[in-house]
Amino acid sequence: MNLIIIGGGLAGCEAAWQAAALGVPVKLYEMRPRTNTPAHVTDHLAELVCSNSLGSQGATTAPGLLKAELRGLGSLILACAEETALPAGSSLAVDRERFAQLVTSKIEAHPLIQLVREEVKAVPDGPCIIASGPLTSAPLAQEIARLSGGEEHLYFYDAISPIVSLESVNMQVAFRGSRYDKGEAEEGDYLNCPLTEAEYNQFITALTEAETITLRQFEQEDPHFFESCLPVEVLAKRNEEALRFGPMRPVGLINPHTGERPYAVVQLRQDNLAGTLYNLVGFQTNLKWGEQKRVLRLIPGLERAEFMRYGMMHRNTYINAPHILQPTLQYRGRADLFFAGQIIGVEGYVGNAAAGLVAGLNAARLLQGHLPVIFPPKTMLGALLHYVTHADHKHFEPMKANFGLLPPPESKLGKQERYRYYVDRALTTMRRFTREYGLPYQRERAERERESVREWQ
Repeated sequence: MNLIIIGGGLAGCEAAWQAAALGVPVKLYEMRPRTNTPAHVTDHLAELVCSNSLGSQGATTAPGLLKAELRGLGSLILACAEETALPAGSSLAVDRERFAQLVTSKIEAHPLIQLVREEVKAVPDGPCIIASGPLTSAPLAQEIARLSGGEEHLYFYDAISPIVSLESVNMQVAFRGSRYDKGEAEEGDYLNCPLTEAEYNQFITALTEAETITLRQFEQEDPHFFESCLPVEVLAKRNEEALRFGPMRPVGLINPHTGERPYAVVQLRQDNLAGTLYNLVGFQTNLKWGEQKRVLRLIPGLERAEFMRYGMMHRNTYINAPHILQPTLQYRGRADLFFAGQIIGVEGYVGNAAAGLVAGLNAARLLQGHLPVIFPPKTMLGALLHYVTHADHKHFEPMKANFGLLPPPESKLGKQERYRYYVDRALTTMRRFTREYGLPYQRERAERERESVREWQ
């Protein structure tokens, strides 16, 4: 019997790969390019639309721990990201085009995965994973709402950052460097546009007075912003210092042109392998395109910036996971129906892939006569999925991987000691858990992360 997976994003591709790796035939449905979305621009699977960064790789960070666990579990998405990685200091950033092409080619080449380019408008009978993402089409979204008893979906507004061409950046003003010299490249992996106090104040004034794109009528009724992805103009209107303590914080940077730390700084991160495109880090925006060009060109170094993509904002849908999902990611009203990815309320690319991995693994186990598994909450993967399926469903918002989700140590530890404890405990727990349930686990890939932590100790 085929496993049907709806959605060719990170979660859908990861789910398909995991199920097929266990010998289960998969039909993976992706509606693009027949039916497009407001955010995607290609027909590739796993297209990244908000950022090209998959977050920190630090051995003692929560995102780094989640990556270590997924690496051990044989994640397709993480393997493709590492193969198409770009210089980005301690973060894992990828060439968007090459990453999406690589994922697409691997999915298309797998003998047990059939890629179907059609829109699915109704939840099918039989084993199925819905990984349709935050831009789920209206017909399918209505079907999902019907499944949950007509309950309204929660949603937030997601904004993406502008991209500029490297050749249009004024390098007489901008400079290369990573915060606290953490970049791997000799000159640093980021471009930095420094601002004086006067320039920062001028920029904030222009930003807060600029015109934004008007939301559609149904979106205006309850504009619910997701706190981790606020447009810069929203942040600036809350507090004029918010950006200087957020995406424009200057800490850890010295301007080589002046020998001093800037009052504020805008960082640009490489967006493609050729190094010709750079995105404005943390500069999600919903300004009108003409206003973006005018206001962002006030940033020193971007006076003549050529915008290859303007920022934009769109409504993203996610379900009330604590209300309708089990920790196995099974729908409470139907054992053979799973949900995965951003639609369940996990935030971030790696979190989406993680949910897809678990859904694909559990759907395959169900089809092969085994019980689905619940990953231990002492692992970052288990803790994240435990949160999204156990949070207060009346006030549920998306969540990203963070150490606050993990059970605390039995004894009081300092911050760095606690983080190292979390990592060591999680990887030990994951190794024992996978062995107990006979799950595929590439110990040497995950354990190298734990060894790096031990060496640091």
